[in-house]
Amino acid sequence: MPRTLRTLRRSAAAGAVILAAVSLQPTAAAAAAPEPIVGGTRAAEGEFPFMVRLSMGCGGALYAKDIVLTAAHCVSGTGNDTSITATAGSVDLQSPNAVDVPSTKVLQAPGYDGRGKDWALIKLSKPLNLPTLKTATTTDYDKGTFTVAGWGATSENGDQQRYLRKATVPFVSDTKCEKAYGSDLTPSDEICAGDVAQGGVDSCQGDSGGPMFRKDDAGAWIQVGIVSWGQGCAEPGYPGVYSQVSTFAADIKAAAATL
Repeated sequence: MPRTLRTLRRSAAAGAVILAAVSLQPTAAAAAAPEPIVGGTRAAEGEFPFMVRLSMGCGGALYAKDIVLTAAHCVSGTGNDTSITATAGSVDLQSPNAVDVPSTKVLQAPGYDGRGKDWALIKLSKPLNLPTLKTATTTDYDKGTFTVAGWGATSENGDQQRYLRKATVPFVSDTKCEKAYGSDLTPSDEICAGDVAQGGVDSCQGDSGGPMFRKDDAGAWIQVGIVSWGQGCAEPGYPGVYSQVSTFAADIKAAAATL
């Protein structure tokens, strides 16, 4: 089964994902890809202040005040890059309170080849005065019920959203996830979530790179996954697949230190 990445559409020349507008209608090529936050509700202003929308059509979270953690498949490689704009500070992308900050560098996970290792860091030109999202360093929180959030479509082949939306998805074991995806799944560095029996709630196209998170024992949000790929959008039998943050926590920390 081929992997369906949860981005918008890609430029064959540059490998970059292009977001034309908040009201973007998917192209024929993108129609086969999933759409974002299905079965969710609108997030309240200030509910997830670490959320970031990226101009290439992906999501992300503030790892540091001036670093965004996103998916490797959202970027085209490692190096200086001033082409990306990060929007944060409001659930409304058109709010006067939303802040746009350009990128300066991108660091894609070393060895990324389209299977696993789906993480990347984007360095911003200036820090944002917003909370950051703590990342899981162990598998202790890789269970239970998670939250996903993004500005993607609310139904397959639907429009991208102006307002941030959220949904809750239950953990799916590697055993159940492998029944859906077989050898396409990389259990050592991917984690699955969704209602396998009924479907109906999921991250989707345009949510790539956004965080999957839950509360830790102290009641603070902690990121356990990065939206990566899946079959369709909220289809029964096919949970969403996320890059497992705890697997790469040390690598992400070391990479961030170089930025």
